Amino acid sequence: MPRPKRIDQPGEIYHVLNRGNAKQIIFRKSKDYEAFESILIDGIGRFSCDLYSYQLMPNHWHFVLSPRVNGEMSQLLRWVTLTHCMRYHAHYQTSGQGHIYQGRYKSFPVENDEHFLSVCRYVERNALRAGLVERAEDWRFGSLHRRVHRTSRNAMFLSPWPVSEPSGWVACINGHDAEPELKRIRKSVVRGCPYGGTAWVKAAKERLELHSTLRSRGRPRAK
Repeated sequence: MPRPKRIDQPGEIYHVLNRGNAKQIIFRKSKDYEAFESILIDGIGRFSCDLYSYQLMPNHWHFVLSPRVNGEMSQLLRWVTLTHCMRYHAHYQTSGQGHIYQGRYKSFPVENDEHFLSVCRYVERNALRAGLVERAEDWRFGSLHRRVHRTSRNAMFLSPWPVSEPSGWVACINGHDAEPELKRIRKSVVRGCPYGGTAWVKAAKERLELHSTLRSRGRPRAK
């Protein structure tokens, strides 16, 4: 199956993910997370992208963002990962010992409605889902913690959401996952297929030329 087309169009919302090579740890200590957040903050200042939600995990990270200029998301992610790799190798003296990331980032477009909220919940619930904290807002390295603990530093690089945050959002994140929703999002993570309502997914498939992400895997049945 061919790789999904890399998409990066202004006005679209994307979930973006990248993992450590062979799922290796890329954040070994708190200072590593903090250093990456500083890189991310710098990157948002350099490139025309709105960052809505994010979470850093020991061996991967998630962003929900939208480019304001064509191609800016790719530029941002290239700069962030390259800068992170250079600083990581310099700090741990691992230059020449292999790649940090598994390869290019994965992404999929998200409809700007309750599906956006579902993806943000998926992202901001990651540490809780993995058993790293007892409450989602206690994980320091993500957007939920920054919004709950509102300070000028915490808010300065996160953009206002394109839809209103529901009341009781933190309680919603700390609730149980809806398995059908979780399964659909994970399918989009793996295959890069659009995540939204039926009509929107059909239109996004045509608009963004993502037909291959929605086809059944394997060879076509013989007629």
